[in-house]
Amino acid sequence: MSFTVKFTTRWADFDANIHMRHTAYNDYAAEARLRYFNEYGITIHDFTKEKVGPILFEENTKFLKEIHLGEDISVNLKIVGLSGKGERWKIQHEVYNSQGKLSAVITVYGAWLDLVKRKLSVPPLKFQTIFDTAEKADNFEEIILKSDS
Repeated sequence: MSFTVKFTTRWADFDANIHMRHTAYNDYAAEARLRYFNEYGITIHDFTKEKVGPILFEENTKFLKEIHLGEDISVNLKIVGLSGKGERWKIQHEVYNSQGKLSAVITVYGAWLDLVKRKLSVPPLKFQTIFDTAEKADNFEEIILKSDS
């Protein structure tokens, strides 16, 4: 299933060159992920209740086209990789400008962290299934964990 969020950009998102600053792209991708979680019934309160939260190991941004002051954007979410119990995941976000042109591709590699033990963990069942219906990227691959082999 496709998931896209439309955003109205803010003055604070832009730099002296009058185009969107590099970290703003990543901020919008993070917001899209949290909105995706919320769409599938996982709120910030669930992170606290279940004592588990998402963390990132890597974040890579490829800039393709400027987004200028006053433009609105859309950000999608696709799954690039997923481990068997959903404990590790790789997500791709495509950022489109107001003309619908691809402006950036952001790829993040992350996992679920037990907030008490401060260790990576298998998430509760509710968290394991959130990516099952997400759109898979063309280059989707299963993430094989060392303990799985």
